[in-house]
Amino acid sequence: MLIRDLADDDIDALVEIYGHHVHQGFGTFEEVPPSGDEMATRVAAVRAAGLPWLAAEEDGRLSGYAYASAFRPRSAYRYTAEDSVYVAPWAHGRGVGRALLGELLARCQGLGLRQMLAVIGDSGNVASIALHRSLGFETIGIARDIGFKHGRWLDVVWMQRSLVDPAGI
Repeated sequence: MLIRDLADDDIDALVEIYGHHVHQGFGTFEEVPPSGDEMATRVAAVRAAGLPWLAAEEDGRLSGYAYASAFRPRSAYRYTAEDSVYVAPWAHGRGVGRALLGELLARCQGLGLRQMLAVIGDSGNVASIALHRSLGFETIGIARDIGFKHGRWLDVVWMQRSLVDPAGI
């Protein structure tokens, strides 16, 4: 598996992977998949902020992606980011999410960020919660029943991980 920066010609694969999660899952609260143009705009915004958008490639095929985005627009939040990780349905359980998130954390740490937040859709999303926990995230809260998708109410699980060496604070 190759973890690399997202390329401009990966947009169609992003649309396919994310579209699956929009239609089938609860990890995102979007209900209509974005177009290729909209995804390209989102990628451009992440890049313009100087944050990483990564792709996992296996046998020439995109198996997942991850990116960091600004947590909030106010300047005081500039050292905190939020992660997003999506894996193609055919690549689940193969370590793609872990490889992507591990590299994303390292890149964000290298950029001088101090905190990474995960805002996980659906408290039943055990795979995402376990992935984040395995990489040092701690649950900091659960917002109950704040989204409604596919006929059910959904929670959001908030997790946080420091990107700073505790001895270096």
